[in-house]
Amino acid sequence: MVDNLVKGCSSLLYTEVANLRAAQTGPLQLNNEPVLCQALSLQTGTRVQAFRDAVRLRDRRCVITGREYLDDNWRGFDAAHIFPLAYEQYWTDYSYGRWISTPLDGEELKGGKINSVQNGLLLGRAIHQLFDFYDFSTNPDDNYKVVCFTRDKDGIAGKHLDQRLLDDPQRPADQLLRWHFQQAVLTNMKGVGEPRFEHDFPPGSDMIGDILKGPKVAERMEFELFNRLAVEVDLTREC
Repeated sequence: MVDNLVKGCSSLLYTEVANLRAAQTGPLQLNNEPVLCQALSLQTGTRVQAFRDAVRLRDRRCVITGREYLDDNWRGFDAAHIFPLAYEQYWTDYSYGRWISTPLDGEELKGGKINSVQNGLLLGRAIHQLFDFYDFSTNPDDNYKVVCFTRDKDGIAGKHLDQRLLDDPQRPADQLLRWHFQQAVLTNMKGVGEPRFEHDFPPGSDMIGDILKGPKVAERMEFELFNRLAVEVDLTREC
């Protein structure tokens, strides 16, 4: 099975999938977990304020590049969700909340477990976009190595997550990092055919019209709706 994966990958993926093959100790286990649409996660809203503040307090730097924030200036830094907030229903359906080990208190309770600091990383803004679109990920089963699935323009390939982050008791859950890495591999495999959606809609542009002309219209419309509402309202709760 892994041989077929290697043959089905582009040259940029060949080395990483071959490494997965070398590390394989048993048969590859398949499941029905979906490959989720790539899109940017939003940073504002009442449900994500505590998440943003907790990620900033814990990391205080881009955990990929090591760039530190200075003078209480957080411009250029984003608190990124590892598992996207827009897919909270999948989070609930697949019980991903079981991987959150630190208790929620105060304002964190309003956001739910998907907004736990253990589902977050502080990233530089440009790096955040690449992370959300699965252009790179980090492999917790290979010493948290950064793996780029497209051309590495930022010199991050082969780096590792900041050790200070890994030593923190509120560190990101390995299972969530592994989920993101697997999604990145599946999304970038040749033959999966996952489209790369436009995300830059300047003021006054016809966002709805552009989406309607693009691929996976229903899925994209659902994502955009949930991405904007989920920062304010838990859409998984029954009224």
